[in-house]
Amino acid sequence: MSDISRAILETFDNPYPRRDYEIVTVCPEFTSVCPKTGQPDFGTLTITYVPDRLCFELKSLKLYLQQYRNHGAFYESVTNSILDDLVAATQPRWMTIVADFTPRGGLRTSVKVRYDQPGCSERS
Repeated sequence: MSDISRAILETFDNPYPRRDYEIVTVCPEFTSVCPKTGQPDFGTLTITYVPDRLCFELKSLKLYLQQYRNHGAFYESVTNSILDDLVAATQPRWMTIVADFTPRGGLRTSVKVRYDQPGCSERS
């Protein structure tokens, strides 16, 4: 399976760095591959964050996420890897990713991961 590169992620300066505000990005067409069966996994990613100095650019996020189409990994690994890469690129005050995968075999799975910048107070 393919390797994922976070280098594709681009950022821009937060236009309001002194204000806490949430950015919510929904990616309803996320696809990865089950490493056990080789079958595609489909899901919706919801990325919510309060930026500090940087925001991620949406086209680069789309291209980054498309790399997962041929990448074999379990839901838990995919979700945590995406969080790690987005945090490395943007260093947000906090970020949450919820990955809601479509049912397979009568089971629906949702994975939620969170990052809090050291020294920042707890947010929603």
